[in-house]
Amino acid sequence: MLAALLLVAGAYLIGSVSFAVVVSRAFGLPDPHEYGSKNPGATNVLRTGHRLAALLTLLGDGAKGFVAVFAVRELAPLAGAPDWLVPAAALAVFIGHLFPLFHRFRGGKGVATAAGVVLALHWPLGLVLIVVWLTIAFGFKISSLAALITAVLLPLGLLYAKGPGVDFVVGIVIAALLFWRHRTNIRSLMSGRERTIGQ
Repeated sequence: MLAALLLVAGAYLIGSVSFAVVVSRAFGLPDPHEYGSKNPGATNVLRTGHRLAALLTLLGDGAKGFVAVFAVRELAPLAGAPDWLVPAAALAVFIGHLFPLFHRFRGGKGVATAAGVVLALHWPLGLVLIVVWLTIAFGFKISSLAALITAVLLPLGLLYAKGPGVDFVVGIVIAALLFWRHRTNIRSLMSGRERTIGQ
């Protein structure tokens, strides 16, 4: 049990690394908490006009979700492999991104990290959701709309792919948190004032 809890804690710490902050510092860009939407994520970093920094932020936040879940899945046998371990790590790395220990619990909205998590849980579903996000995001130029639609599909996809188990429950929780983190965007969408990508 202790080993399982340590693995979940490790997943949270991996999630707590905010690549928007790390990449911005590396490129000498402003703190993403201080401009635009004040969200430390790839879409906000793109508002600086630095496309490479935004891309690295996107890849980093996605990779940490994948790496944390994949690593825990590989190490699970050492922890007695309880059924809840991998889904718990998936939720932990996602929560780490939302409430990062290393950045005063001021995290991002979790879209890229959620994508990485789903890729590690069930890669075909992860690829489908990424395609859906890209299609909507670049079709309508509104990142939040793409995120919300993908969030709805996430638990439904896990239910279809893995059945009504712990993964499905974690999918519901992640989707609910994505909606909660996008609550301001939802209000802006309803009033027609939502920013477009790059705006």
